[in-house]
Amino acid sequence: MLQVQFIRENQEAVLTGLAKRNFANAESIVNQVITLDETRRATQVLLDNVLAESNKLSKEIGQLFKTGETQKANILKEKTGQLKAESKELSEKLTLENTKLQELLYQIPNIPHASVKAGKNEEDNEEIFTEGTVPDLGKNALPHWELAKKYDIIDFDLGAKITGAGFPVYKGKGAKLQRALISYFLDKNTAAGYTEVQVPHLINEASGLGTGQLPDKEGQMYHVTEDNLYLIPTAEVPITNLFRDELLKVTDLPISLTGYTPCFRREAGSYGAHVRGLNRLHQFDKVEIVRIEYPENSYKALDGMVEHIKQILRELKLPYRILRLCGGDTGFTSALTFDFELYSTAQNRWLEISSASNCETFQANRLKLRFKNKEGKSQLVHTLNGSSLALPRVLAGILENYQTDEGIKIPEVLVPYCGFDIIN
Repeated sequence: MLQVQFIRENQEAVLTGLAKRNFANAESIVNQVITLDETRRATQVLLDNVLAESNKLSKEIGQLFKTGETQKANILKEKTGQLKAESKELSEKLTLENTKLQELLYQIPNIPHASVKAGKNEEDNEEIFTEGTVPDLGKNALPHWELAKKYDIIDFDLGAKITGAGFPVYKGKGAKLQRALISYFLDKNTAAGYTEVQVPHLINEASGLGTGQLPDKEGQMYHVTEDNLYLIPTAEVPITNLFRDELLKVTDLPISLTGYTPCFRREAGSYGAHVRGLNRLHQFDKVEIVRIEYPENSYKALDGMVEHIKQILRELKLPYRILRLCGGDTGFTSALTFDFELYSTAQNRWLEISSASNCETFQANRLKLRFKNKEGKSQLVHTLNGSSLALPRVLAGILENYQTDEGIKIPEVLVPYCGFDIIN
């Protein structure tokens, strides 16, 4: 969430940034924020003056009773009663104005970093890096959903029977390969200095608001209405919320955490051939990395996250590319996002497998997550998150790009985790 003071002092820059995102009604909402903030501050001044006058009169009343001037004291008591009623009215007005202001601020996405270009959608994203060799599989290469059926390692129909479409069942070597990837990703992350955590798979409303999933993505999350809890769309949410309402010491930073969780997304309206098999799921596994950083170090940390993900993909020997997302495709909370995509040879297209994002102070402001800087002043941290990695499309890429006439070979780095080197 953007700070009101920042919006007030940088109105033109805010509108320019929101224009990069094609954010509708930006000028109207920003003007409403500024106007409501002025009204709110004026109400606060009136309330402070009334309370100050009331406190002053209370002291005078005490002195008058001590000196026996009861009549004068009672006259002032009537006035303090009026002031009390006035302060109550002003307090209620201020609460309402604060609530309306908060609701407006919740609607405004983060301002893109200066390097982010304007754009409408994924077609306007910038490719900034490509690495790896796309294998020549020949004309008989199969997509992963056919390979999964051929080798009986993933059953999409059985998942649909149990739950519905988008909830696959992993079987035999497919389940072992899935587990191997999770362990491998976690080991790579912890070796790089990330501390592993296991977190709840459901969150409360405050957690969803803290990291920006609510109210922006409310319709995309599964909601347990009776308990007002939400199934997590990503481990970023519970991991980052570990620090909600915290005032960290300067020596606590930086904080680097990693965790594995299943992720749940309704993905309403997702249909068609492009979502077949593992391409788009309602439940999937993901290993996440999260960093809490000094503001001046956060973009160096983002570069480090990108290099870390690169190294994992190099070891898996999967062809991939990196995109800098345009304004229109950048997530609500992010200032800058790099997407990783691997090339699916059998499908002849790129599949997103990771995003690494710097949210700057946007989430921290919602979370009330601060640290005391070297001068002893309270300051918002920067929060960053990245997939390292999302499993479904990585698994799809391995199945498709490693297929041979003898079976599906296992990437060398995963063989110790799997206990086998081929699926046949």
